[in-house]
Amino acid sequence: MKIGKHTIVFENTPVIISTGSAVGPKEKGGPLSKYFDTSVEDVYFGEKTFEKAESKFMAEAIDLAIKKAELDIHKIDYMFAGDLLNQCISSGYTARNLGISFFGLYGACSTFAEANILAASFVNAGYAYNSIASASSHFCASERQFRMPLEQGTQLTPTSQWTVTGSGATLIAKADENNKKIYPHISMATPGKVIDLGIKDIANMGAAMMPAAFDTIITHFEDTNRTPDYYDLIITGDLGILGSKLLKEQLKNYGYNIDNNHIDCGVKIFDTNAQDTAMGGSGCGCSASVFCGYIYPMLKEKKINRVLFIATGALMSPVSLGQGESIPGVAHAVVIEN
Repeated sequence: MKIGKHTIVFENTPVIISTGSAVGPKEKGGPLSKYFDTSVEDVYFGEKTFEKAESKFMAEAIDLAIKKAELDIHKIDYMFAGDLLNQCISSGYTARNLGISFFGLYGACSTFAEANILAASFVNAGYAYNSIASASSHFCASERQFRMPLEQGTQLTPTSQWTVTGSGATLIAKADENNKKIYPHISMATPGKVIDLGIKDIANMGAAMMPAAFDTIITHFEDTNRTPDYYDLIITGDLGILGSKLLKEQLKNYGYNIDNNHIDCGVKIFDTNAQDTAMGGSGCGCSASVFCGYIYPMLKEKKINRVLFIATGALMSPVSLGQGESIPGVAHAVVIEN
């Protein structure tokens, strides 16, 4: 069912029965280290290339989610996944080895929310009993593709963010009378529009993505007639320190104050002063690993009961930037409740 302009209500309340998370060494050294299922010291994760390592992070997260649910992999109907690399190769190679029907997605850093919306939609409609939603990123692979070779030793600018090395996966299942009481469910989603205010600075993703987050949040509140205090947490994907500050200021101008219940995954995952990550974390794996490792357990243990999760993405490429294009942003919102 659709309400308002863009918000979907999942009437059959698909549930998240498990999650998996796997991260790299810098994330292992951050404030959320103890919450991740797997954390490794080696950015290669035992592989020969950064790209193969990223695929292994996703495979690990998905494997953990399936094992926790005590399901045979053949019980998984569909896999919705994406990453930052050209042609979504991390996700594609992961899917090749799993043998699950695969939808490859690209929403930049918003991909994890997009994957959850689509997986929940299939389960809600009865097209699937169990679906996987996942996303990944890798600092070294992303730097090589989007910015400068690591060997060049390029310094971060003050507004830059550090791409998270890691992955997260949710296993979304059909609700029944038993698991509906045990597991958090995805109750709503507000897919976002592409918003572009003309930002061209590749080292300022927070400013480029914030307008899309703002638009989606405003749309969600207007569609649902809810206010920020309905939610225990309003979580943005990776606006970082600057983007989060701008978002809160803009929402206040529209009468919405999220100061007391907003967190940003990019801010939470690193200690920016101790780890030299400028404005914090970014990348598809940022919101995916933080949600799966840190947020979902709090929902399952009912320490929190209502979450508005908004992942944000910058829809640019090295080609578009080379042609002088600005950076479009998109943000998708998912409501997870007990």
